Amino acid sequence: MDVRSLRYALTLADELHFGRAASVHYIAAQPFGRRIQELERELGTKLFERTSRRVTLTPAGERLLPRARRVLADLDALMQAVEGDRTEPVLRIGVLGFGLADRWPATRALLARHHPALELVYVELDWANQYDAVRTGDVDVAILHDVGGAEDLLLERVMDTERCVVVPADADLAEAGHLTASDVSDRPWVTPVGQPGLADWSGDRSIRGDVEVRSPVNIPAAVATTGLLGIHAEPATRFLSHPGVRYLPIDGPRAVVAIASRLRDQREPVAAFRAAAQAGAVMDQLDHNASSFAT
Repeated sequence: MDVRSLRYALTLADELHFGRAASVHYIAAQPFGRRIQELERELGTKLFERTSRRVTLTPAGERLLPRARRVLADLDALMQAVEGDRTEPVLRIGVLGFGLADRWPATRALLARHHPALELVYVELDWANQYDAVRTGDVDVAILHDVGGAEDLLLERVMDTERCVVVPADADLAEAGHLTASDVSDRPWVTPVGQPGLADWSGDRSIRGDVEVRSPVNIPAAVATTGLLGIHAEPATRFLSHPGVRYLPIDGPRAVVAIASRLRDQREPVAAFRAAAQAGAVMDQLDHNASSFAT
């Protein structure tokens, strides 16, 4: 059973409103509702009755959720106890898509040099849980796509990049050097879902396909499979190559990659990772400047 879905169900039991409950976790109501439905299917019973005007607990929900609240409290206490007994520091890093992209080698090298005992654990994120995984403690830090709505977290920008349109390799647009909004205004698009701010970043498309993607990793395959267009950040051209698509630059809001952690998390491993990532960004910029000067 997914712990995060249980946490969502407890929030819905408190709020009795899907929109308000989803906003507590800073995700859209649609993916929030989908997680509740998946939990109910897994349990084999409905926890909530929904009408157009109200949400109420079913008898099964009234029996299960108070117990779930106690179980999650015990789980949180157990995790804290285990973490307190570790002899070697462990840092759980949530990563969306390509994460730090070109800056991973420099970041890892700095951590290995100054914190050789620190063990890094990789946790895959998607747009729906990228903020919430930090809030719930599923990860200690996250490398994510900052699209707003996370004022309760500590976010530091590490890079921002140009956008690209992802087009099928056999499309008429595939040989274009650069695209404008008017070039693609009449084309159907793959829809990124999981955070309200994604709509502003990806653009207000008048034609949406019926294909939704919940992780940037899945966009190239979705485009190659369906023939729709997609939107991505420029590093995808190197880190998410796919023989069935082409990446073409387009103007618009830049993709912001940020490090996220909890506001009051002052643990040394978290601070070390932040410092290494920021230093890696500086080293990357120096290398870029040196290369530009040499040419």
